[in-house]
Amino acid sequence: MQKKSEIKTMGELKRSGYEPVSVRAEMRRNLISMIQHKKEIFPGIIGYDDTIIPQIANAIISGQDMIFLGERGQAKSRIMRLMVNLLDDKIPVIKGCEIHDNPLAPMCRECRDKVAEQGDAVKIAWLSRQDRYGEKLATPDIVITDLIGDIDPIKVAEGRYLSDELTIHYGLIPRTNRGIFCMNELPDLTDRIQVGLFNLMEEKDIQIRGYRIRLPLDMILVASANPEDYTSRGRIITPLKDRYGAQIRTHYPKTIEDEIRIMEMEHRQFPNDGPETYVPRYMAEIIAEVTHLARKSVHINQSSGVSVRVSIANYETLLSNAVRRAVILGETYAVPRISDLPYIHASTIGKIELESFDCVKESSVIDGLIRQAVLNVFNRYFPPHKLKEIVAEFNDGLIIEVSDEMIAGLYVQNASRIGGMADAIQKINSPDNPEAFASAMEFVLEGLHLNKRLKKTQIESKMVYQR
Repeated sequence: MQKKSEIKTMGELKRSGYEPVSVRAEMRRNLISMIQHKKEIFPGIIGYDDTIIPQIANAIISGQDMIFLGERGQAKSRIMRLMVNLLDDKIPVIKGCEIHDNPLAPMCRECRDKVAEQGDAVKIAWLSRQDRYGEKLATPDIVITDLIGDIDPIKVAEGRYLSDELTIHYGLIPRTNRGIFCMNELPDLTDRIQVGLFNLMEEKDIQIRGYRIRLPLDMILVASANPEDYTSRGRIITPLKDRYGAQIRTHYPKTIEDEIRIMEMEHRQFPNDGPETYVPRYMAEIIAEVTHLARKSVHINQSSGVSVRVSIANYETLLSNAVRRAVILGETYAVPRISDLPYIHASTIGKIELESFDCVKESSVIDGLIRQAVLNVFNRYFPPHKLKEIVAEFNDGLIIEVSDEMIAGLYVQNASRIGGMADAIQKINSPDNPEAFASAMEFVLEGLHLNKRLKKTQIESKMVYQR
C-alpha cells in the first residue's frame, strides 16, 4: 500500500482508495478507538476523569460544538489544545490552498478552478494534526475581518477586480477548515462578531464586504468563558449560546492529592545545577491546603477564582527559598521549612482578588490562610494530645529558636534536648539527613503553637518557641 508521504497528486490519492470523513466523524472514530484500547485521552489533565472528561467524550461522540465554563486556572485552554490528539496524524489537502481544501471536494474558487484545469495532476500536500488547530483570545479590539476575512489589496493591485472572489483574504476561522478552532473568553466579543459566528455555525456561509460566499466549513468550534460573564445578560447573544451543543462546567481540583499532583507535574524544573531538592509531603500538603482554603474564604472574590497556578507558583517559591538557603549555608539538601512559608506572599498576592479592601489587607488574609493550612495538615499527622512529652519539656523552661537562615545541624543538636521530638519526627517518615530533620522539627513546633500548646515570639528574623 502506498504511503501517505508518497502521494503527491490528485490521481494518486484517488487510486490509493482514500475516503475523506468530516472532522466530527474523524474525532468520534478516534475517540472510540482510544476508549476501546484504554488509552489516556487527555494526558496531564488531573482530577477530571470522573467529571469533565466523560462530558467531553459525550460531546465528541455526538459531534457537538463545545463551550467550557470555568474560572481561571481550570485547564480549559489545555484541554482544548489537547483535542488535536483526536485528529488523524495527517490529512491530504490541495497544495497551496489557504483553507486546506479537501482535494476530492474543493470549496474555494481557486481550488475549483485548479481542479477543473489540471484534473488528476493537481498537487497534494499532507497537513499534520498540529496544523489543524486554531486559537484566538477574544478582546474588544477584534474585528470581523480578523476571524472571517477581508479584501486583499495586494491581490487587487495584481490586477484582479473587486468583484472577483479571488481577491479575498481569509481570516482565522476559514484557515482552520478541517480542524478545530477555539475562542477563549467568548463573551468578550462584540455583539456584531457574535452574530457573525452564529451565522457561520447556523448557515455555513461567511460574508466578507459585499460578497456572500457559501463555504460549508468542516470544523469543530470550541470556546471558553467565565461562568459569570457567560450567564450575565448582554454578554453573549442567546442565539449563539444556543448553538453550542455542550456546555461543560469545569472545576478546581477537588482533593488535596490532585492539587499536589498538579503542583509536582507543572512546577518549573531545571538541570541539577545546585543542591539536591526534597519537598516533604506535609509541606506540599500545606501549599495545596492554602489554595483550597482560599477557594472557600469569604475575604476572597470567588467569582474571580483562585487558580491552580497559585499552588504551582507557591510550590516553586517554597522550593526556591530552600535552594537559596542551602547554597548560602553550604548544605547538601534543599528542604523547605515552615519558616519559608512567609515568602509565598510574593507568589500569592497578585493572584487573588479581595471582596473588599476596606476591612482587611491581602497580607493579613494570606497569613491567616497559611496558619490555618499548617494547623489542618498538622492535625492530620499528629493528634496534639499525643505529643505531651514534648510539651512537658517546654513546661520545664525549654526555649527553642528557629529561622529560615539557621543551619540544619543546630536543629539536630536542639532536638536532643527535647524528649519525644525524635520519635515524633520519625513518624513523618522523613529522610535521614539534617535538612529534612530541621524541616520536620519546625513542623512539629509550629503545629503545637497553633494548637495553643506553645507560645511563639518573633525576634528579628528568628522565631522563639516557649511555654
